Amino acid sequence: MDPRKALADAERKPYWLDSPEAPEPSPRLIGHTTADLAVIGGGYTGLWTALLAKERDPSLDVVLLEGDRVGWAASGRNGGFCSASLTHGLGNGMERWPEEMPVLHRLGRRNLDEIEATLLRYGIDCSYERTGELSVAAEPWQLDGLAATVAAARGLGVELEVLDRDRVRAEVNSPTYLGGVWDRTGCALVDPARLAWGLRAACLSLGVRVYEHTPVTRLQDPGPVLRLHTPAGRVDAARVALGTGAFPPLLRRLRHFLVPVYDYALMTEPLPPDRLAEIGWRNRQGVGDSGNRFHYYRLTDDNRVLWGGYDAVYYNGGRVRRAYDQRDATFERLAANFSATFPQLDGVRFTHRWGGLIDTCARFSAFFGTAYGSRLAYAAGYTGLGVGATRFGANVVLDLLTGQDTERTRLRMVREKPLPFPPEPARSAVIQLTRWSLARADAHQGRRNLWLRLLDRMGLGFDS
Repeated sequence: MDPRKALADAERKPYWLDSPEAPEPSPRLIGHTTADLAVIGGGYTGLWTALLAKERDPSLDVVLLEGDRVGWAASGRNGGFCSASLTHGLGNGMERWPEEMPVLHRLGRRNLDEIEATLLRYGIDCSYERTGELSVAAEPWQLDGLAATVAAARGLGVELEVLDRDRVRAEVNSPTYLGGVWDRTGCALVDPARLAWGLRAACLSLGVRVYEHTPVTRLQDPGPVLRLHTPAGRVDAARVALGTGAFPPLLRRLRHFLVPVYDYALMTEPLPPDRLAEIGWRNRQGVGDSGNRFHYYRLTDDNRVLWGGYDAVYYNGGRVRRAYDQRDATFERLAANFSATFPQLDGVRFTHRWGGLIDTCARFSAFFGTAYGSRLAYAAGYTGLGVGATRFGANVVLDLLTGQDTERTRLRMVREKPLPFPPEPARSAVIQLTRWSLARADAHQGRRNLWLRLLDRMGLGFDS
């Protein structure tokens, strides 16, 4: 497959957002209003926080402020993997909070069950499929990592299905696969934009006031309320929930812990039945390979293949620009890797190419905190695995705002912060050295160089 030919007709926009089902935006805020709770950010974190706040207390006056349109950023651009993991995978959790993993695993599975129940309760149609996730090894060294995952899961009482080369290829037929592990129940697939739009509709049905195209430009504490300034108005709120992800935060302290990383994806044209039969995939699992720079891929409801990941690009200085949503070198690399994984799909063309921001932190999974005397709470740092975990994070934020002592707030994972990143320009140097080292490890049977081993000992890292 010639990558440029395969990409020739691909539109430069997120496939999920390129839909006639996109709702008309709510009006922007004009003038002054008040609220019991103001939620900043119309992605999954903000939507779940607003929805759960109203479910906890229907009398609460909740305002949600979104700077663009609900779901337009990471929540509408991701791969749609709604995972039960709260810790960016079992291995990451076992490395950081081994004593808490039984609780975190239980809470994560319950969180995924409750997401499913929410979709049924509000009639949210987002092509939800709980088909599980297949982790595959494409290199011999990756088999050891899968074996470690199986052993750790068994220690939590979870049995993962281990597939040898023939069995994994019987599930999804790629000549690169050497083995795999199937978690049958720990992940669902969704249309991420329709999930965001469905949560928006649910919020509106409960009386949440949603203002789109209303960025919060400044936050003040005149007491006893927090004052949120927008271009054409302001909100005085008793409590504030902050869920702005990787974008420059209103709370300056978060700048030490977050870096904006760009992730990229492609979407193929729909595969006719005979082409789909060439790769099998009858059980429609989400799939991820096991390299340091990994691909994630899945089928849509009309049998397109979403193919994303591999490059995690940090632009020096932590710059955030709309132009970075497009990166032709990465798109061509992704197309070439798709062809290597599925050579039998030669000639299949891509219809969409896009990128977007991920908010990552040194521990790869969300962290939490409060400010302004616990009148503001935040969740951030999901590192690309927030489709499901943001609901858990929203519950943590509401617990913190109400001062509740819960099983969630007692977790060390919730109480502790990740290690901060160094200031620029050292930050850029560290991240680019780490990206280079991860690529080198993938090219040398997974062997980690001195720099990666040092980061491992420090509890730092970088992940695609």
